[in-house]
Amino acid sequence: MTKFLKKDQLSSSWYEIDAKNAVIGRLATVISKIIRGKNKTTFTPHMDDGDFVVVKNIELAKFTGKKFQNKKYYRHTGHPGGIKETTPEKLQDKKPGETLKLAVKRMLPGGVLGKKQLTKLKIYAGNDHPHTAQNPQVIEISKLNNKNIVRN
Repeated sequence: MTKFLKKDQLSSSWYEIDAKNAVIGRLATVISKIIRGKNKTTFTPHMDDGDFVVVKNIELAKFTGKKFQNKKYYRHTGHPGGIKETTPEKLQDKKPGETLKLAVKRMLPGGVLGKKQLTKLKIYAGNDHPHTAQNPQVIEISKLNNKNIVRN
């Protein structure tokens, strides 16, 4: 029999990730799993059982290949002919954490649940953040990225 948790039984913790020299896509997959709660044994797809994630030094994260100059992000203003495009390079200058936020957002479910889960992501440029009182656990992304994978 599957056991489902009630709202009062849910608990969330805080994690801190240093994005220095991390690849945006790999970082987004780790963050989306934590925010959704897939790292817990009590994962329930229709409930918000995820944890909070604080990302610092986002301006030092990078893309692989030539994606930083060539990748395109599209949005529409709602008016006829109102499609706008930008690159991660331009987006990083205006809003440093927006590229990571978009990557994580696209890995979460659509609708109300995904929007609620996305509020658990806190992104900061620089080394300081206002969430030190929550005593976040540190996750070392550099150890996750540096696996020696042999591909044929």
